[in-house]
Amino acid sequence: MKRCRLHKPFPLALVGVALITLVGIGPAMAQQRDAEQPIEVEADQLDLDDRAGTAVYLGDVDIRQGSMRLTGDRVEFQRNAAGELSRATARGERAYIEQQPDPDQPVVRGWGRTIVYHVAERRVELIDRAELHQGSDTFDGGYLEYFLDRRVVQARAQGEGVEGSQRIRMTLQPER
Repeated sequence: MKRCRLHKPFPLALVGVALITLVGIGPAMAQQRDAEQPIEVEADQLDLDDRAGTAVYLGDVDIRQGSMRLTGDRVEFQRNAAGELSRATARGERAYIEQQPDPDQPVVRGWGRTIVYHVAERRVELIDRAELHQGSDTFDGGYLEYFLDRRVVQARAQGEGVEGSQRIRMTLQPER
C-alpha cells in the first residue's frame, strides 16, 4: 500500500475539516484533541480536482486523525462554492468510521457499504449492511441515519442503495 502524504493546502484542509467534524460524536474536548493531531492518509491513488472541489482517494483508503478513522475502497471529499467541506463519502465492501468521543467513553463505530457524512447537517448515513455501535448498544439494518448533535438514530429495512430488505435489529443494554 502506498502512503499518500498531503502537502497542498486544499486537500490538507479538506481532509482535516472532514475528520474533525466527520464523526463529531461527543464533547468538543475530544474534537479539539483530535484536531491537534497529525492527519495520516494511506491510499493507492489520489485524484484532486481543485476546480471541481473534489479529492478522491482510491485503494484501501485509511484516513486517521487522533481517535478518528475513516476507511473504504474509495473515499471522496466534496467542497461547496465557499471552499468548505460539504460532504464526505466512503465506499467499499465494509466502509468504516470511528471516533472515541472522550477517553472515558467507548469508541463509537459505524459500518456500511456506503458511508455519507453531510457536514452542514452533521448527519451520517450508513447504507447497505449498516451497523452502528455505541458502547454495548448496537443498531443494524439496511439504512441507518445518525444525527450527531442530537444523538438520534433512524433505521430502515430498505432505502436507496440498499440491496433487498435488511430488517432492523437493535440491542440496548440496561443502564447501570
